[in-house]
Parts: sequence; C-alpha cells; structure tokens
Amino acid sequence: MHKLLYLAGAMALLATACQNPESADSSVHGTAFPSFGKIERLAAGLDELLPADARIELLDSGYVWTEGPVWVAEGEYLLFSDVPENKIYKWTEAGGASVYLTPAGYTGPDSSGHEGSNGLLLDAQNRLVICQHGDRRVARMAAPLTKPAPHFETMTGNYRGKRYNSPNDACFDKAGNLYFTDPPYGLPGQDDDPAKELPFNGVYRLNTDGSVDLLVDSLTRPNGIALSPDERTLFVANSDEKKAIWMAYDIAEDGSLRNGRILYDATDQVTGTFTGLPDGLKVTPEGYLFATGPGAVYVFSPSGQLLGKLITGVPNSNCAIGNGGKALYITSDDYLTRVWLK
Repeated sequence: MHKLLYLAGAMALLATACQNPESADSSVHGTAFPSFGKIERLAAGLDELLPADARIELLDSGYVWTEGPVWVAEGEYLLFSDVPENKIYKWTEAGGASVYLTPAGYTGPDSSGHEGSNGLLLDAQNRLVICQHGDRRVARMAAPLTKPAPHFETMTGNYRGKRYNSPNDACFDKAGNLYFTDPPYGLPGQDDDPAKELPFNGVYRLNTDGSVDLLVDSLTRPNGIALSPDERTLFVANSDEKKAIWMAYDIAEDGSLRNGRILYDATDQVTGTFTGLPDGLKVTPEGYLFATGPGAVYVFSPSGQLLGKLITGVPNSNCAIGNGGKALYITSDDYLTRVWLK
C-alpha cells in the first residue's frame, strides 16, 4: 500500500504521548523507548494477549513508507521494507536499524517511478522470500540471510503468460505452498497503468510443483493475507477506501476457496484526521488475528470478535510476531513500533 501524507497528525499524536506521564520511557524488557499512541480495550479477551501495562513503543522513524516486517529468530532481528526507497532494513534491540539490502524490489537500471520490496517472509529453509513491487514478481534472495546480496531467483513472475501487477504480501502453508496477493500499487498508474497486463487484482497460490492457481479475482485491492492455524481458513484484507473489509474464505479439500464472507467491515472508519486501510495480517498459533487498518491494528479473537485496537493514529501497513511470540512489531507510515504480548 502507498504511503499517505499524515505526518502532521502523527507528530501531534507522538507529542501527546510524550507529554503524558503514563508514557514514560521505561520498559520491563530492558531497552527504553518512548510510547506512541494508545491501546483501546473493547473486550475482556484482549487481556489474554496483552498485559495490563502494555503500550505501543516507538522503535524508530524517519522512513518513507515502512512495510512487510518479518522476524528472524536465528539472530534475533527484524527485517522490514521501505518500499519507495527500494531498501530492506535490519533492526536489532541493541543496534537499531541499518540498511540490510538494496536494491530490494526493483533491479532495473532506473529506479525512478519504481517501487521496491513489500512483503517479506522466510521459507522452510530459512531463505528470504520477497514480494517485489518493481520487478513484479515473487522472488527468493539467492544468498544466505547472514550475507545478504541483491541476487534473486524468480519464484513466480506471471500468470498464464501475463505479468503480475505488483505482488504485495504472502504466507506459506505447512506443505510449502505460497499464497499471495497482487494489487496494482506498484504500478504508477495502478489500474489505469498501460503496463498492467491482468484485468483483475488477484489472490493466488504458488504450488510446490511450480504451478499457479488463481483463487480470487473479485477483490478490488487484495492486500494482507494469512492462514488460520488449522489452514482451513484464508484471511485477505481489501485495502479499498470504498470497501475497506477483511474477508475470510474456507479452503476446500481440492484447494479452492469457498464461502467467502466479510469478517469485518471498517469502511465507515476510514474518516477523520487519522486514516488508513486494511492492510497486513498476522495470526498467532492460537488463532488470534492482528490486522492493520484505519489508524490502528485491529485485534480479533479466533471466532472473529473485535477485542481491541492498538491505535497508532497513522496509516498502518503490516505487522510481525517476534521474540518467540512475545512481541508484535508494526510498520506504521514512516515508523517502526512494537507492543509486548503476554
């Protein structure tokens, strides 16, 4: 999803947080980071996830549009994209952020007008998989995580001979099949861009045999994507201001999707000073769903009940569960934030 210009509102929210005595720079986990935004508890079920003193920590800022975080357990660090800058950053608790890989999503001769990497994830062999906006493909970095290099292997670059729009986000199932979304955000003209070859914005599955199945072609802006722990349900965010929804689909035995239904409709919440759209998704092993949306990360129970919101006050792009399940990292506008979990 593209960066929206809400810097003034974000700075006002940050200033408020820093002036609040309850937002002192302290952390039971060691490193002190300023508080950012607030947490809204809507149901008691949120207490199962967040401690009573949970807060949103501001870890870093100053990017153009942060996206696609992934936690790397071997090394204890976070990787995330700055999409317009065509860079992937590495963040550690002790050292902060540094450039990890560039170019990251567009490898052509002229980077002007081309977006970089977006969603990031690791495969079963602990290799970095990248949704590359600029190169319009899903690729794997052909270098170990400890020695990053801008050399890539295409995993899939087209559907039936037509180039993808700009793969955005993805998730693996336990068998190694890759589900991914393909909105037009990486194309300068989006749906009207002359380079757009597919007449729809699809949700796909790249199978382990290399074949690709089109699963959904009816969503206007498919974006974040995640599987339920039992892999019977696929969740997809639709980042369209006119239909800002999260969808849930049953996965049939033949792999097709059935019973598509709206999990939550946030269209009426895409208003006001702080805005944003449904974007990235992550599911805990227990089935709780963290979904970035208008001004906040929406937290849903395994049954789909809205439990609360992690309100950043700015557009939020994605999130990642890290530190052995103890933390939620959030990419929000030009910020990187975190919430400690139970």
